[in-house]
Amino acid sequence: MRRLPIDCLNNIFECLEDDQKALYSCLLVNRLWCQISVRILWRRIRNYNTLIACLPNESRKVLYENGISIPNSKSPIFNYASFCKILSVDQINLKIEQLFRNQRYISSYNAYNNTYMITQELFKLFMNQIPSLKSLSIYLPFKQDILILYPGSRECLKDLKELYCYTDIYSDFFYQLSQICNNIQSLTLSFRETISNNLKDLIQSQQNLKYLYMFQFYNYENLNDIIISLTKIPNTLIKLNIYGGIHYSPLSFISNFTNLKELVLSFYNTDVFEDFNLLQYVRFFKLEILIFQFEFPRNELLIKFLENNGKNLKEFYINKSNDELNLAVIKYCPNLRKLFSEFKSNDLKSLKIILNNLNYLESIKISYIESILDDDDFNENDLFNILVKYSPKNVYELILSFSHKQLNFLPKELESFFINWMNRIPQRSLTLIIVSKSVTTSSFGISNEIKKIFEKYINLGIIKKLKIGY
Repeated sequence: MRRLPIDCLNNIFECLEDDQKALYSCLLVNRLWCQISVRILWRRIRNYNTLIACLPNESRKVLYENGISIPNSKSPIFNYASFCKILSVDQINLKIEQLFRNQRYISSYNAYNNTYMITQELFKLFMNQIPSLKSLSIYLPFKQDILILYPGSRECLKDLKELYCYTDIYSDFFYQLSQICNNIQSLTLSFRETISNNLKDLIQSQQNLKYLYMFQFYNYENLNDIIISLTKIPNTLIKLNIYGGIHYSPLSFISNFTNLKELVLSFYNTDVFEDFNLLQYVRFFKLEILIFQFEFPRNELLIKFLENNGKNLKEFYINKSNDELNLAVIKYCPNLRKLFSEFKSNDLKSLKIILNNLNYLESIKISYIESILDDDDFNENDLFNILVKYSPKNVYELILSFSHKQLNFLPKELESFFINWMNRIPQRSLTLIIVSKSVTTSSFGISNEIKKIFEKYINLGIIKKLKIGY
């Protein structure tokens, strides 16, 4: 039998990157398969004992002189450290500390010093052996002389693509990294009580930043340095996610990134959106996804923004809404594929209008709110009737979120919904996700009769995926 070319095997195994079980089985086929699959498996550290066994004699001597004795073992078959592409400083520290708790290694010093000593030697190994690190995560609050000062670090880190870190990492780390890494594509910043001075240097040294995630957990009187540094990088950003919670964060700098494809803003405070008046007129010609997780700008600001940028939107999420906004979505966002909006139970006319007019919708997530004027005769079955009657033909996913309401499914009405959905043309299997504030299963109104209806249409292939939870 002819063998597949190595390049072909490699491409096949790459498709199995997230299937550890399959990759482990490939290790046992023959030496060639083993050599290819082990490189993919070990992009993330798989076994810390194996990794420690890879330490050179120089490192073992340093550890021994500091009271740490590593048991003798066979030399590893592969240079596993060289395969690692994704490193988490915090996880490595945690795993090494756990090894000491299990008394895997003999030592006369405390756990903190032991962990520190071994992690230093491991990072020396990584910097020396990894030809090109892809992803680095560092959230440790204390200073460690890692990475940058070790032989090989410049070569190892120069093509770093992903960085996850706190903003209070010691300043020299950011400065040194800015001298080495200028091609980071994804940067995740978790803002702490302090912001290291040289973080701005790292940001403005980037030439190809595509994904920026900012998580703000504290109020800052002055974010000017960070904002200014962001305005100095090239217009390469395609995804921006800002989680501000209850805190203020400037938004005007977003106008610099007109190539954005995805914008996610998560704030509990409406005051932060005063900056949005500077964004409403900016044209983001490539914007496809717009998400407001909690609060959102005033109607007039958001509607003007949609007028300028809604045509290319494919996904729009707004946690709260009103008829004026829903009608603006119909007018300015004709090409939406996914919509998440809020509708009150006593007035679903705008939902009907949306379903009738957004012909390309494929996924609908509805936050269904009980009105204080709610009609007692109105229930979930009325909503199902609207969805099956008015949903565009391409819809395959319904996500229904019920707020402060016990669900009351009627078997006859639910059966009717699935029969009508089955008769839609073209017929598409349905992903149905139902979320309720109700906590107990019984309060969902899911009787055995209702469960049997769900099971029936799962078996018939009408329901592709069903999830009911809170």
